[in-house]
Amino acid sequence: MLIDVHAHLLTAGMLNRHEFWGPFMKPQGLTMGHFSLGTKQPAKATTDEEAQANLLARMTHASRRALMAERGVDKLVMSTPSHCFMYWAGEFANEYARICNDELSAFCRVDPAHFDFWCHANLADPESAAQEIKRAVTQLGAKGVCVGGANFNGLQAHDERLFPVWETLSQLDVPIMVHGFNQSIYWGEKHTDDKFETTSIVGDCVDETLFFWYLICGGALDVFPQLKTYITHAGGMAVFQLGRLSELNRAMAPDARNQRPLLEYMPNFYFDLDVHAPGLRRGVAEVVGAQRLLYGTNFGGAYDHGDLTDGIGLSDGDRERVRSGNAIELLKLEVPAIQEQGAAAKSV
Repeated sequence: MLIDVHAHLLTAGMLNRHEFWGPFMKPQGLTMGHFSLGTKQPAKATTDEEAQANLLARMTHASRRALMAERGVDKLVMSTPSHCFMYWAGEFANEYARICNDELSAFCRVDPAHFDFWCHANLADPESAAQEIKRAVTQLGAKGVCVGGANFNGLQAHDERLFPVWETLSQLDVPIMVHGFNQSIYWGEKHTDDKFETTSIVGDCVDETLFFWYLICGGALDVFPQLKTYITHAGGMAVFQLGRLSELNRAMAPDARNQRPLLEYMPNFYFDLDVHAPGLRRGVAEVVGAQRLLYGTNFGGAYDHGDLTDGIGLSDGDRERVRSGNAIELLKLEVPAIQEQGAAAKSV
């Protein structure tokens, strides 16, 4: 069985919700305010209507299931695209979180055997975020919350003002998914100063590393020791610089509030294998261990590297852990229908 926990969804109901922030799908790309997601690909549409229709055609249940079948994926766990987090958008950010969760939930209810979701919440407003997470999990079926790196409109992930969010997640016993985002979205017209789409291409990995660092250094895991976090893109740079972070946490971070050595918090974190070479994936698996790895690919995104568990030295048991077992356990996923389908297919 294969469960991909890193996939994104946009529906018609998630588009065109604010006169300025949108989000809008235009020929130049997904657009929020002054910002459009850059691409070197030639425009595939000449009008906004055509661009939106092209996007939504890739987001239907049928088109998603077709690509899943092609790639051998049994279940997707989807989230709001990181470019649409709206932390910078004032009160609309709270409204948009509710919209996203209603839309994600409605999509998944049509085919729960193949689709689940991470909810969205406006962490720039922690009290409202905690309330929305509770609603999404207890009423809509969300399996956790997807958050955007380490900066929520200036509120850093180490800030104790976020403790109500961590407390709610701990009480609900659901995890965090961390996915960096284009910080330049809220720079206004100066977003063009972000040369080469750096706040996305490099910044996503920086954000994800900072979340790991801030959550530990800020003492959140001492207050909420059961809090679990999944960090996409193999943890940004956290896993690759784990020794440095561990050694210098005590020696050069005098304001760090963590009560234990940094490496003792590793059981609180999960990572995926979404890096671009088998040798790197092999290193992540060796450092992290199969019991803390999930399968996440940015499903249907800009690239596809085949089966991320191939050729990296995993035993059959560990490979199944990464491909599905850890996700089922962490997100409390219901998968009997998929298992029955798989068994039936093998018997044919």
